[in-house]
Order: sequence, then C-alpha cells, then structure tokens
Amino acid sequence: MLVLAHISDLHLDGTARATRRAEQVRDRLWELPGRVDALLVTGDIADHGAEAEYEEAARVLGLHDGSAPVPVLTCPGNHDRRAAYRKALLGLPASGEPINSVRVFAGGAVLMCDSSIPGRDDGALEAATYDWIEATLDELGGRLPVLLAFHHPPVALHHPLPDSYRLGRPQALAALMERRPEIAGLVTGHAHSAAATTFAGRPLVVGPGVTWTLRLPWEGEQVADRDAPVGLAFHVLDDAGRLTSHFRVVR
Repeated sequence: MLVLAHISDLHLDGTARATRRAEQVRDRLWELPGRVDALLVTGDIADHGAEAEYEEAARVLGLHDGSAPVPVLTCPGNHDRRAAYRKALLGLPASGEPINSVRVFAGGAVLMCDSSIPGRDDGALEAATYDWIEATLDELGGRLPVLLAFHHPPVALHHPLPDSYRLGRPQALAALMERRPEIAGLVTGHAHSAAATTFAGRPLVVGPGVTWTLRLPWEGEQVADRDAPVGLAFHVLDDAGRLTSHFRVVR
C-alpha cells in the first residue's frame, strides 16, 4: 500500500500570508502521528517563478536541509518557471526542458509530469514527456500500480476559470491510458478546489489549493475565497491498484 499526502498551488510570493499558509499545512503533515510515504506537490509552487520564491519553497518543504521527514515529490504548474525551478528548488542546472521525474515505492510508483507550457496558462504534455512516460512504464514492467501526477486537469470541472486553462489534447493522454492498464489514476492541481471524477475510465483527483479556494458558480460571484482554510488530501493506492482519496482542512 502507498499513502501520499497531497497539496497544490502554494503560490509562494514573498508575502507573509502565503508563507504562513504553506507552513501551516507543512506543520500539520510533519507532525502526523503516523508516517505517510511521501508528500506530493502538484504545481504552482511559486507565484511569479522567481528564484527567491523557490528558495522559500525549498525552506518551507525542507528540501535542502534534510528536515522533511518524508520524500517531497513535485511537478511544475503554469505559474512556475522551469529554469528557476530546476536551479533553486531542485538544485539542478537551469534548463528549459520539461521537468519529469519518477519515484518508486514498495506499493506503487508516482510519475511527476510537466504539463506547463512556458509563457502560457493552459497545459500540455509535450511529446518528450509522453516518450518519457512510455519509457518509464516500460522500465517498471507493469509490476506496480502507477499514479500520474501533473498540474492541469484534462477534463472540465464546471467552473469557467480552470476550464479555460485545462490540459490540451486530452485524447492523447486517454490513448496512453488505454495502452497502459498499470496506470491506476491521475492526480492534479490547478483548480484550487478539491474534486474527484474519472478520466479514461480511471480516477482523477484534483487537490485543493493552499493559497486560496475556488468558489464554484453557485457559491457566489467572487472567484477566490481567501479566507477558506488550507486544504490537503491523502491518497491511498492499495495492492489491488485501487485509489482512495480523503480530504482535510487545516485550521
């Protein structure tokens, strides 16, 4: 069994408010009585893509000083900038190539995929990313259930804001999933609203936002609820490849 804590859309921007909310959810997770296998962060870690914002994220998440009690898995969103992300968050040489990575656990594997398009708010998985996914799944040999994690949901969530900037060419992703039964589900962010649906016959779970929560059209005209508590999710991928998700708020 694989257990992931999941947060998204920190939008760290140098303000005390953004830092406080990120630290609030961090503290809750670091102080859990039981240990999760990893923390997954699905994009928009920085608000402007500045190196200083990623340095702050690395401090909050304990990426460089070893203070994180569990592995921290990340993928970029539309507010992130690849070169600064690589350099200041990951400690890698700056580059504009897609940021893709994999983490293999005893109970499953997580592929963190880059769905960002430099300079745009909508998303896409580049051909190089699809090739990487296929090659990585080949290496895994179908022996473990797999979660694909990226920023942009590939389906409509019934709010005009995230639906205007979702993942492009979802049919290519659906075709991949039809060929790859080991993919147990998809985990995304971007919408600032916890949501659960299906895509290509498998679960699709959208993580809640840390910085603010999306108000749905029937909840009021103001889009961003900045007073809503910070949200997080726990995903359980069991030995049968079934994905179960639980949602919490942090007050």
